[in-house]
Amino acid sequence: MPPESRSIPERADSEEETEAQEPDSAGQKTDKGADSSTPDVIADDGSAERPKNGRDRLVASLWPPRLTRAQLIVALLLFILGLGLAIQVRSTSDSSALRGARQEDLVRILDELDNRSQRLTDEQRRLEGQKTELANSSDQAEEARKQTVEKEQQLGVLAGTVAAQGPGINLTIDDPTHSVEADKLLDTIQELRAAGAEAIQVNDVRVVANTSLSDLRGGVGIDGKRVTQPFRFKVIGKPEDLEPALNIPGGVVQTLEKEQAKVSVTREEKIIVDALREAKRPDYARSSSQ
Repeated sequence: MPPESRSIPERADSEEETEAQEPDSAGQKTDKGADSSTPDVIADDGSAERPKNGRDRLVASLWPPRLTRAQLIVALLLFILGLGLAIQVRSTSDSSALRGARQEDLVRILDELDNRSQRLTDEQRRLEGQKTELANSSDQAEEARKQTVEKEQQLGVLAGTVAAQGPGINLTIDDPTHSVEADKLLDTIQELRAAGAEAIQVNDVRVVANTSLSDLRGGVGIDGKRVTQPFRFKVIGKPEDLEPALNIPGGVVQTLEKEQAKVSVTREEKIIVDALREAKRPDYARSSSQ
């Protein structure tokens, strides 16, 4: 009896070893003693965690991403390079329409471009011609305006409506005996005009083409205004012509001196004739250009 009791435990041990060596469902033997002897990885929270395989370690290294400055710079450069390539490809694709066009279409497009260029050239020439014409017309208008102003000034001086200044002479006739009458003054004015006088003033009266002189008691009437001696003439013209014309033998000076008048003639570089006449509008005469 005692020997049999010892054989029972030995049979149990052999059965446990057989179960440990039995193959699993895949046909491979599993060593339960080896699995039970493999230590588990202890996590940070104290729980047991089995070791990670290669795939888990790859996923863990890629996510979450850890980007450095060098990686960011490389990514930016790659983005710029890709954008440039995309733009170049797009421009190339735009020109590919002409590259794939037929010869007839290319000839037609070239003709249209030539015609457009010719039209633009003609338009440029036309605009330049208009510019030149406007510039010339503007210059002509400005020159005409200047000439008109100058002519107006000249006619104003002759008509006595504007003041005048220039070289000339001062002629003074002192008649204490009152023997100088209107006809003597008229001869003096005519002699001055014949010598080239352009503006004449006697005392404070402007002498013009239609000036009239008449005898009055104690003086002379010039255009209805009484003028008394001494008669002071302001004459604008060339002094070298005016003075000799008055002093010629038998001329104005000698004639006035015979009437017991004293005559003096002086040359001046600047004579101012400031006596004015009112411009009257004619009743019947009109300009032929109207």
